[in-house]
Amino acid sequence: MEMTKGEHELAFMGAPQHSGPVMYTVVDVPTDTVVRDHVVWSLFSTLFLNPFCLGFVAFAYSVKSRDRKMVGDMVGAQRFASTAKCLNICTLILAFLALVSFLVFYIVESTSSISRQY
Repeated sequence: MEMTKGEHELAFMGAPQHSGPVMYTVVDVPTDTVVRDHVVWSLFSTLFLNPFCLGFVAFAYSVKSRDRKMVGDMVGAQRFASTAKCLNICTLILAFLALVSFLVFYIVESTSSISRQY
């Protein structure tokens, strides 16, 4: 078995012989705060699920959030993104309730019209 040059040097030098204080280097890496602006979700809500124009308002807040993020105002971007998210959730719930209501109404009407024929 042949040793590489690095292994040979390490074996030759051995472990450190001094028992002095160990120095550490700390590197502070700034973490970028990721702020989701929910533009795609808001666009979907605007185009397909727009009860009471909530999808359009959510889209407007999403664009404001993206603008604040580009400027560097992460607190403002987070505030607008949170509002857009809440509006998108409300839009989704209202659209789901409208769909379920429509299906229930349609099923009740179709079964009552069938029962009236007999």
